[in-house]
Amino acid sequence: MTTTPFRVAIIGAGPAGIYAADLLTKAEHDLELSIDLFDRLPSPFGLVRYGVAPDHPRIKGIINALIKVLDCGDIRLFSNVEYGADINLGELTDRYDAVIFSTGCFVDAQLDLPGIDLPGSYGAADFVNWYDAHPDVPQTWPLEAEKVAVLGNGNVALDVARVLAKQADDLHTTEIPDHVYEGLKSSKVTDVHVFGRRGPAQAKFTPLELRELGQVKDVDIIVYPEDYEFDQGSLDAIESSNQVKQVTKTLTDFAMREETGAKRRLHLHFLHAPVAILGEDRVTGLRTERQELDGSGGVTGTGQFHDWDIDAVYRAVGYAGTQLPQLPFDEAKRVIPNHEGRVVDTDDQSQAAEADVIPGVYTTGWIKRGPVGLIGHTKGDALETIGHILDDQAAGALTEPLYAGEESIVELLESKGVDFADWEGYHRLEAAEKALGEAEGRERVKIATREAMLAEARAHLTADANAG
Repeated sequence: MTTTPFRVAIIGAGPAGIYAADLLTKAEHDLELSIDLFDRLPSPFGLVRYGVAPDHPRIKGIINALIKVLDCGDIRLFSNVEYGADINLGELTDRYDAVIFSTGCFVDAQLDLPGIDLPGSYGAADFVNWYDAHPDVPQTWPLEAEKVAVLGNGNVALDVARVLAKQADDLHTTEIPDHVYEGLKSSKVTDVHVFGRRGPAQAKFTPLELRELGQVKDVDIIVYPEDYEFDQGSLDAIESSNQVKQVTKTLTDFAMREETGAKRRLHLHFLHAPVAILGEDRVTGLRTERQELDGSGGVTGTGQFHDWDIDAVYRAVGYAGTQLPQLPFDEAKRVIPNHEGRVVDTDDQSQAAEADVIPGVYTTGWIKRGPVGLIGHTKGDALETIGHILDDQAAGALTEPLYAGEESIVELLESKGVDFADWEGYHRLEAAEKALGEAEGRERVKIATREAMLAEARAHLTADANAG
């Protein structure tokens, strides 16, 4: 047993960071561990809290598992601490044997289309941040459009389409705060069109998400027979994947539905590739090119174009990583370049090699491999990264920190005047949100501003200061 704890800092307290901390505590080793988890927001949990639609409590139940990890008491949380602003890489490596970056991907991937920057053209991540009450975004959202296009064929596109199509009163039972409820209630939307470039068998929806779409009250779902095509590649995918089989069956069920005259309509379009957003001063339409299946599940353009009468466009084509100060960044892949989780000193992920490893600096989650896969896939990333950290420690490849004491990071943050909150602070915030919900017969209501979140999380400190 070593006499000095092996100190690990994890930057990013979403699922990837918490999984990494949990796996490190459970891995076979003879180290006395000291793990500190940092997040730039006043609350942990990343995209589980700020990327999952409010009417999906089943997925949000993942938070309960993450809470259990942090409730064990062997991992410290420092929230409201922003890497690059409140603390830098040198200050971390001076205080920790290893630093893991798990900052995820939380901005929209770019889509290069004419008209993409017109007013009325939005990134889905921005809209998701708004309806999930992210503390760093404005509390208003323009919902004047009647006919809306959502570009993308994944679960985020479904979430955006469903929230736009759903009546605000049907969302009021969830955790959305008043400003989101009032915003959605004022929405003028009548039609939501979801456009996918490929065929129905290539859609990236998960079966449960798609089935839930069909249960939304007072919304007609419309699938167009001319879009419902399958080639040999599609048939092979249906035969070999139960998920694809379920998705195509659900879409078939939708296609057989009769319209009911619902207040809102949700249109699912396949084999339509967006080529331009139309308009001069703001969005007035969307141009798509008809695609045809190529036999293997891919598509090629037909040269046939269609202009749709659209008032707003939401692009839901994926998330992208953002560059962090003092770290290399692969602009093409939008990840921290790494070799199996060890950060490497190159700007090109494809050139990553062990020879370029930056000692003691690691990465895991989406910022390591890109925004692919579901939340649970980050466990595999973390396992690989943690394995290399333990190998490097055993091989003597890590430099001992200058300031090894656990209080050195607290002293640094306090000397800078950083208003950080701890894990008990999260529980105080959680209790405050549940109290707000209880008053309205709901499970909880999100507190939506950074100031209010911190006021709850740090309430004991304020009380102590006033008492002093």
